[in-house]
This record gives sequence, C-alpha cells and structure tokens, in this order.
Amino acid sequence: MSAVLDRGAEGHPAAFCYQGNGSCPRRVHPLGIQLVIYLACAAGMLITVLGNLFVVLAVAYFKALHTPTNLLLLSLALADLLLGLLVLPFSIIRSVESCWFFGDFLCRLHTYLDTLFCLASVFHLCFISIDRHCAICEPLLYPSKFTVRVALRYILAGWGVPAAYTALFLYTDVVERGLSQWLEEMPCVGSCQLLFNKFWGWLNFPVFFFPCLIMISLYGKIFLVATRQAQKISTLSRSLAGAANHERKAAKTLGIAVGIYLLCWLPFTFDTMVDSLLNFITPPLVFDIFSWFAYFNSACNPIIYVFSYWWFRKALKLFLSREIFSPRTPTTDLYQE
Repeated sequence: MSAVLDRGAEGHPAAFCYQGNGSCPRRVHPLGIQLVIYLACAAGMLITVLGNLFVVLAVAYFKALHTPTNLLLLSLALADLLLGLLVLPFSIIRSVESCWFFGDFLCRLHTYLDTLFCLASVFHLCFISIDRHCAICEPLLYPSKFTVRVALRYILAGWGVPAAYTALFLYTDVVERGLSQWLEEMPCVGSCQLLFNKFWGWLNFPVFFFPCLIMISLYGKIFLVATRQAQKISTLSRSLAGAANHERKAAKTLGIAVGIYLLCWLPFTFDTMVDSLLNFITPPLVFDIFSWFAYFNSACNPIIYVFSYWWFRKALKLFLSREIFSPRTPTTDLYQE
C-alpha cells in the first residue's frame, strides 16, 4: 500500500505510511535528495556484494588459499555478502521512505537476518583473532593446533550461536513478556519497530561486547609479540624471516579489519543502548546514519584486502583477465610475488 498525504490543522502537508488511524508518519524528501540517497545506498550495496562475492570465489577457487585462516575469511565474506543481498535492499527502502511496506512477517525475518549476519561477522572476526594469536605467539604448535577441522568448528559456532541467540528473542515471547510493561511492540503501523529493534544494544551487548574484548586483548598481545619478533628478525635465516614477516603482515591486516569493525559498529551500538534509557530521543535520520555506518563495515573488508594482500590482488587480476578458465589456474601459487 502506498503512502498517503494528508493535511494538518494549519493546512501543511503531512505524509503517513498507510491510510487510517495509527499509521506512522513518513519523512518526505525532495525528489533530488531522495534520488541521491537511493544512489548512494545502492552503490554501497553493490560494493558490498561484489567485493565479498569475489572473496568467496577466490578462496573457493584457488587451492593455494584453502587454509584454516582463509576458510574463516570465506565464511566472514559470506556473511557480509548475504547481508548485502538479503538485508540491504529492504533497508534502503525503509531508510529513504521511513516506512515498512512489506508486512509483519518480512519485518521479523528482515530483523532476524540483519542481526544474524552482523553477529556472525563479529564472531568470525573474534575467531580470526584467535587464529592469528596462535600463529604469532605459538608458531611451532600452530600447524597442528589450528587445523581445517578446527576452523570448520569455529565456522559452525560462528553461525550457530548467533542464529540460536537471535531466534530466542525474535521468535519467542521472551522479549515481549519482559518488556511489555514499558513499550508496545508496534508503536504505529508501518514502522517495523519490534522491541528487539528498540533494545538491540542491550540484547546484543553480551554477544557483541565479549568477542570485541577478546579481539582487543588478543591483538594487544599479538602486537607486543610481533614487536619482539621484529627486533630478532635480523638474526633469522632468510626463509624464516620471510615466514615471520608474512605472519606479522597478516596479523596487521586483520587487526585493521577489527579496528574498522569497532569504529563502524560502536556508534550504533552505543546509541541504541543509551537511547533506550532516554525514551528514544534519537532523531530517525541520525539513527539511519548510524545504521548505514555500521552496514558500511561489510564493504570495508574486501577493500582492506586489496591494499594489504598480494594474493588478493593477484587473484583479482586473474579473474579480470579471464585466465581463470585455464585448467592450471586453480593451482596457481598466489603467494609468490
């Protein structure tokens, strides 16, 4: 159902999402501004989908990339890819139109997928930090300690825990029974404002805060160990020095990815936590900006890889030059510069 336009007491136009009483108000942007917002959001969605799709294809296609760390990167990219395909198109419409036109079922499903993919990202980044910690701090034990089987277990946990946790709040009456005395589930028709959305920061605080705390502590230790290794690297043989440099560079790259994740998500998480204590005073436009700043993180990781990983740039070049159709391409040594 399309939005309707009514007139207030003073004759000024007032837009609503639906006809009838109880409809949510709708923000009306000038056509030019509306078009710019649509194009900007669509460009961000396209970068997210194409960048992460390439990461998935590259890791799956090239045999040299079939390592435990890269399997975690593949799963992380898959979460960001699915966010771009299944969540962002609806989020674009909701942000620009400020209305939800797709019914209660899709509202709940959209919220579930949105939260699932975002929490899966932070879990995978946490597991990748554990992998890098083991590689840098326990290099002799790493090949036997962090195997493909262990990586697959981490991937299963990275998807299973967020899926079960989110379903607990969205598809049971836990939230409604606990918070119904303060808020109605749907304040107005067309808002897609479940209680889960309103208390996102508090409900997801444990599964967001503790993985982030683990990542920060592990990368702090990794930095200290890598600094000591750099001081001793001149005494190593050339081959050992090259291996040590490779691990340090990988840890630095993934540390940057974790830092950008925190930078993108902390404003949104902090706002949703504080806003619930202040009777939800955050303007809708500001909330949308924080939301899209958090979504932007899903487009960042492939960009980081382009500037940091030689194997990523080489794989991209092979894909763009259509050399992937050669039967020998899957066995190409991407790590050889």
